Amino acid sequence: MPFYQGLNYGGSEWTPQFIKEIDQELCIGCGRCVKVCSQAALGFGNLNDDEDADRMQSKIDQKENCIGCMACGKTCVKRAISFEAKAI
Repeated sequence: MPFYQGLNYGGSEWTPQFIKEIDQELCIGCGRCVKVCSQAALGFGNLNDDEDADRMQSKIDQKENCIGCMACGKTCVKRAISFEAKAI
């Protein structure tokens, strides 16, 4: 199955890895991924944890805006974001 491919500045082939999901068990709500996303694909959401205290977590807001740069995953200290290549 063929996947979307592009070329980097040096001319090498590159396969974008698009955001698949955010593991809510791992996410600590630091917001680094939201801040680094230039396409506004990520946002914040409230999550009620076991102690009934509201806390913020990252969530996928507009998956269709993701360009596959993986910047969010590179800034995630907990590695809570998973990616996948998109088939053509």
